[in-house]
Amino acid sequence: MAISLFGSVLRRRTGPVAVALACLLTAAPAATAPAAAAQPRQDAPRACRPHPALSRAVRHLVAHDRIAGAAVLVTDARPDASCARWTASDGVADLRTGRPMNTTDRLRVGSVTKTFTATVVLQLAAERRLSLDAPVERYLPGLIRAGGHDGRRITVRQLLQHTSGLPDYLDAPEWQDFERLRYRHFEPRRLVARALRLPPPEHAWHYATTNYLIAGLIVREVTGHSPETEITRRVIAPLGLRDTYWPGDETRIRGPHSHSYFSAADGRRKDGTDWNTTFGGVGGALVSTPADLTRFATALSAGRLLPAPQLAEMRRTVPADPDRLWPGARYGLGLITSPLSCGGTWSGHAGTVPGGHRALVATGPGGRAVAVALTEVPATLPAELDFLDVVDKALCQGTPTERTPA
Repeated sequence: MAISLFGSVLRRRTGPVAVALACLLTAAPAATAPAAAAQPRQDAPRACRPHPALSRAVRHLVAHDRIAGAAVLVTDARPDASCARWTASDGVADLRTGRPMNTTDRLRVGSVTKTFTATVVLQLAAERRLSLDAPVERYLPGLIRAGGHDGRRITVRQLLQHTSGLPDYLDAPEWQDFERLRYRHFEPRRLVARALRLPPPEHAWHYATTNYLIAGLIVREVTGHSPETEITRRVIAPLGLRDTYWPGDETRIRGPHSHSYFSAADGRRKDGTDWNTTFGGVGGALVSTPADLTRFATALSAGRLLPAPQLAEMRRTVPADPDRLWPGARYGLGLITSPLSCGGTWSGHAGTVPGGHRALVATGPGGRAVAVALTEVPATLPAELDFLDVVDKALCQGTPTERTPA
């Protein structure tokens, strides 16, 4: 049984492994969105001791699951936190040079992008510039009228929740050989049209990046600006996410970054860092760092990006198909929730790109945030569960200044 991942999705299906994905500033942010003033950056926080349990879990990903490099950043923004920030990393960021993995490098974050996009759609809903329960047809007349799909019966909420019933264009046969499409430019409308020619999903909840490309088209229609511009203006710039950007057609990652790797058809490990990710768009193209991701997730969970009613809508979840995520996972509006061993759930998103980067950002019930960066996609279900175990340990174990259970 082959395992294919897209974004945060773990798909179990037969056949070849197919891995698929996942600016300009304008005027001031909309007045009705809550202020997201940048907080002081914590680039040089007080020293924290090592965290043995987390370090062992990260080491296991490298030594046992054969991931080239893994890095984890944990932050705790509570005023009384005994340790504000700690890290664990293992393996290498670059196999050619042997440069060690770290938590400051940029990487492609894949479907973590979806949470940024959903945040802006919900800001527009708060401003009453769109309605979550309005049909897609209201904003994009005639876009969804093929393959038995009808935009008059699909709402904006269903797009963000993956309950629209739309297929994922990344399930098309041509994406089985994703490397062949590595340097191609893609337009959202053409990808949506491709999705509508595919067979309908078997289940009511079906993870599809198609949904988020359509959401981005709605943002463009409502605001008159590209969704990338609106996300930058409303989220990235106000939070001071200096390492987060839209690559567009650039195939190389700017500045210091980890490399990413994937297995070719002959089984050899190949460097997949350079890639045109326009096929992911506002569903999976962002480049970021663990620090920027935890900063974003902390601001979102603290209510600095959305009014309380819209944040509550975002957190209202439905059961996810465990074959496309994992057992126990639920999906809200651009947010995944998953149970923690210590009680409660984490809330966030994960992402994958075809070249091999895998990312995840999450916040726990106590306000602690974690970001994980891998240079390769876990190749087996046990390895994927080890990846999730790292998240659990980061959010459940004591801080490095507390006594950590063996």
